[in-house]
Amino acid sequence: MKLSTRGRYAVMAMADLAKAGQARPVTLAEIAGRQAIPAAYLEQLFGKLGRAGLVVGARGPGGGYRLARAPAETHIADIVLAVDEPIKATRCTDGSAEGCLMAGERCLTHDLWEELGRQIHGFLAEVTLADVIEKRVRGRAGTRAEARAPAIAR
Repeated sequence: MKLSTRGRYAVMAMADLAKAGQARPVTLAEIAGRQAIPAAYLEQLFGKLGRAGLVVGARGPGGGYRLARAPAETHIADIVLAVDEPIKATRCTDGSAEGCLMAGERCLTHDLWEELGRQIHGFLAEVTLADVIEKRVRGRAGTRAEARAPAIAR
């Protein structure tokens, strides 16, 4: 499973904002330059992020964007969901009576992919922008898996 450009760019931009925007509002042009993301694309993303209450904009000279809440209170899952990025690994349409297969049935591996989507969402819901900018993400997935693994498998 691969997160789309929209979700990745939103997280990259929010991490940049968390790191650079502590003292003053940050313009989308600044974020675009540092992260190599088209400014027009950022405008679309920040519209959604603003509607979700994750960023606050300031107009005029010295304007730009700030985080609406502290980096430690901003979870990556919230950012991804704010830009309408589904966190799922199945090919089924949510809420559809139709299944994965042409005959309208669930595929043999449906539960596997559905659970993977839940695991991804759970991981992203535990990670905050503070974790990202303070480089506390590497190895976290392994510690979650080790905590749940039976002792005999370790």
